[in-house]
Amino acid sequence: MDNIVLKALRERRSVRAYKPEQITDEELIAVLDAGTYAPTGMNRQDPWIVAVQNPDIISQLVTMNSKFTEQEGNPYYDAPTIVLVFASHPDKWSNGFADGTLVLGNMMNAAHAIGLGSCWINRERQMFETDEGRKLMKQLGLPEGLIGVGALSLGYPAKPLSTARPRKENYYRIVK
Repeated sequence: MDNIVLKALRERRSVRAYKPEQITDEELIAVLDAGTYAPTGMNRQDPWIVAVQNPDIISQLVTMNSKFTEQEGNPYYDAPTIVLVFASHPDKWSNGFADGTLVLGNMMNAAHAIGLGSCWINRERQMFETDEGRKLMKQLGLPEGLIGVGALSLGYPAKPLSTARPRKENYYRIVK
């Protein structure tokens, strides 16, 4: 069975090299809007999405994220846009983190569908548990009681996408 959605899901890859030019507002809104249509527990629409294109805030995010990784270079791969996703602390809503991951997945697939590249970035939970992170969350206009779920680097891919690696054997089971 095949259709354009299934084809796009098979062809999407994480992008770790971006062209420096900024994506259009129309492209950004299309990706963000796709995130809002991710399924959420009890349709609470708990996650909060923040797209950052401000170079000073991007620089701050790079510095913050770098403190939690041993890898060299920019953890957002010099993407011109960073999309942050937050959700309620598990004490307030147990599905918040899972809901936020679905939002990120929808946005990654939407980005690919319109010719953009993205990569899931980790460590936002640790970043936004710090005093600096909580201060930045307030600066971004977010309510208290949220946790960082993850982020996307987002932009135009600087090189062609790689082909998919073979799927592992026995990845799924069908029980009838």
